Formats: sequence, C-alpha cells, structure tokens
Amino acid sequence: MSRLPIRVRVTAAFAVAMALVLAGTALFLYLRLGSHLSTALDRELRVRAQDLAALASNPSSSFPDSRLVEHGESYAQLLAPDGGVLEATPPLGRTPLLDARQLAAARRRPIYLDRATVPGLDEPSRLLATSLSRGVLVVGATKQDRAETLAAFRDELLIAGPIALLLACVAGYLLAGLSLRPVESMRRRAATISAETPGERLPVSATGDEVERLGETLNEMLDRLEAGLERERGLLADAGHELRTPLTLLRTELELALRQGSSVEELRDAIGRSADEVDRLTQLAEDLLLIAQSDRGTLSLRVELLDVDELFAGVVRRVEWRATAEGKQVSAAAASTSVRGDGVRLEQALVNLVDNALRYGGGSITLAAGAATGSMELHVTDDGGGFPAEFLGRAFERFSRADAARGRGGAGLGLAIVRTIAEAHGGSAHAANRAPGADVWVAIPDQPGLQ
Repeated sequence: MSRLPIRVRVTAAFAVAMALVLAGTALFLYLRLGSHLSTALDRELRVRAQDLAALASNPSSSFPDSRLVEHGESYAQLLAPDGGVLEATPPLGRTPLLDARQLAAARRRPIYLDRATVPGLDEPSRLLATSLSRGVLVVGATKQDRAETLAAFRDELLIAGPIALLLACVAGYLLAGLSLRPVESMRRRAATISAETPGERLPVSATGDEVERLGETLNEMLDRLEAGLERERGLLADAGHELRTPLTLLRTELELALRQGSSVEELRDAIGRSADEVDRLTQLAEDLLLIAQSDRGTLSLRVELLDVDELFAGVVRRVEWRATAEGKQVSAAAASTSVRGDGVRLEQALVNLVDNALRYGGGSITLAAGAATGSMELHVTDDGGGFPAEFLGRAFERFSRADAARGRGGAGLGLAIVRTIAEAHGGSAHAANRAPGADVWVAIPDQPGLQ
C-alpha cells in the first residue's frame, strides 16, 4: 500500500470512508422508514378499531363493515369475555386470535401483537386488541405493504449507493490531484535545484494551507543551505588564499637557501624564516579546526571556577616577549573575582585579543574584568586609533580584516576564534571604540549555557 501514489492512497481512504458513511446513512434511512411504516400501521389500526368499536357496540349494525375491512389485507374479530368468537371476518372463521392470557391483558388495556400467520392469511400481520362492553375487539392488517415498501427502498439504495460511491471516488481522485498539484510543482522545481543554480526556490501558491507552509519552510531551508554553502565556499577560498602566502614564502626561502646559501649563517637564517612560516601554517590549521569543531557542535569545554587574576597573569606571560620586542606594554588590572569557564580556551581568546591589540593598537594594552548583569566581562583595551567605523559590524567575521585602514594583518581568524569560544560558553563577543583606542571584550555568563 505504501508504494502506491499518494493520490491513489488518498482516494482509497476517501472511498472507504465514503462507503462507511453511505452504508451508515442507508441503514439509518432504512430503519427510520421501517419505524415510520410501523407507526403508520399502528395508527391505522387504532382508527379502524375506533370505527369498528362503534359498530360492535350497536347490535343492529353490520359487523364487520366491508368499508372498514379490506379483503386479504385486513381483518377483525369480536371475542366474548370468555374468549369465544362472536363476530369475525370470513377468512378467520371461528378460531380466536387471542389466548386466555392475551385476552385478559386486552381487557385491562389495548395491546399490539405481531403474528407470523393468521387463519386464512399466510402473511405476517399486526393486530390491536382493545376492550369493549361486549368483549374484546381485535383488528389486524398484514405487513405486506410495509415489506414491499421496504424492499423497494432497499433496492433503490443498492442501486444508488454504488453509483454515489463511484461518483464520490472520482470526485475524490480529482480533488486529490488538484490538492497535490502544488506539491508536484515543487517536486519538479526541486529536481532542478543544485549548487550550480543558487537563488532558485520552490514555487509557493498563496493558498494559506499546509502546502503553502510546507513550501515556505522548504524555501527557508534552501536559504539556510545556500548561506551555509556560501560560507563554506568563502571559507575554502579564504583558507586557500591564506595558505598560499606562507607556502609561497616557505618555498622561496628554501629555494634561496638551496641556490644561494653559501654559509651556515645564511642557511640558519633561511631555516628560521621557514620555521616562522610553518608556525603560521600550524596556527592557521589549528584555528580552522577549532572553527570546524564549533560548527559541528563538537568543541568540548572543561568548565571550572577560574581566578581572573591568574587567568590574566597567564595571558601576560604568553605575550610578554612579543610586547617587549615591539616596544609595547601589556598589563592586567587587579580583578579580585572569578569566572566559570574553560581556562585553556578563555586564555586562547584573550591572547588573540591582545595579539590583535599588539598588531593594530597603541603602546599600552590593558586587561580588565567587570561584572555585568548575569555575566562576567573580560576586556582588552588599547590606546591606538581604534577600529574603522565600517569594520566594527564585521570585526568578528571569519577572514575579516581591516588591513586597508590598520596596516598589516594575519589570517583574519583571531577575532572569529574569540567569538567562537565566547559562544561555546553561551556568551558573546563585542568590540567598540573609545577615547583613545579600542575596547574588545567577551561576556561569559555566570552559569555558562554550553553549546
């Protein structure tokens, strides 16, 4: 069944439901008609009993009156109090229609009885027995008219029911096709969408139903996939560009060392520069791996309570040699507080911020901490020229650099790594200009909501 087209399955389900509805409706109408016919027969017997009772009470009147009794369809009988037959229609003869128990019941109140046969009539019939001054009057009528009416109605139902079911199935098949037409249109368009056709979207009809919502949801999914694909393409392009520069320099240094290295000092100098480029390649690979782990949600953190002063001291030790080489000063303001997080990752983020300040900022760089609502902020400030205004909005994007405004730069992953680490802790990263210089910080929640 699951291999059948949805249109056929919907039609089959509709046909089964419609068959049950038609069968239930037909049964209800059949039983309802039978009930109405029975009620009409009882009412006819009561009227006939009233008319014959007037005749039976008058001994000089003819009983039964042929105008009130139809031959072969109705009958009447007048029984004495002891059960004997006083008067009766010809087919009944002298056989009483009631036994002693029924006769006693009829003398107390009118009763209705069903008989499979009566003398002279081989058909089911219904009779009414009612008490009179002379005895008990019994009037009856066959059920043949009721049976014929029900049989004719049943035959009509058996003919009309299948026809109505067939028409309903055809209508259901056509309606299912119309309902699924937008889905088929989306399927055909989806078959043509690929990575080589960016911007293509599924056609969505403004029907306001589930199909429209499905189309909108799928288009939103395509938007996300396309954005992710563009990010991956950009990442590959930027990574290739960043890898090409150190590899080219490394190759150049090695070729010069092979061709022109005539002394140990020259070879040592070439090897040193080559080692620097290898370090740059290694750092780039580690940064790309960290970002990839974050994107996959596999960046693991070891959260513990950290002393902020010790965290800052570790950062200062790691960058002190470089700051001294560049004639700059890195210091940490006393924090006397703590933060919950992964010490290795937070130190890595702060080192990246200090490295960015050493690269672009002024001669004095300061680490400081401050409590905010529900979080701890770790700041790195410098007294340089600050960020270009147009760069602030994309400062934490991958491979984003303000080289044109701030001179030289690295791979453009330092601040992106900072944001990745902050978000892995459930926090955020921010940058702002101040007078003078720039202020870059990470906000770590008091209870990190880890990714």
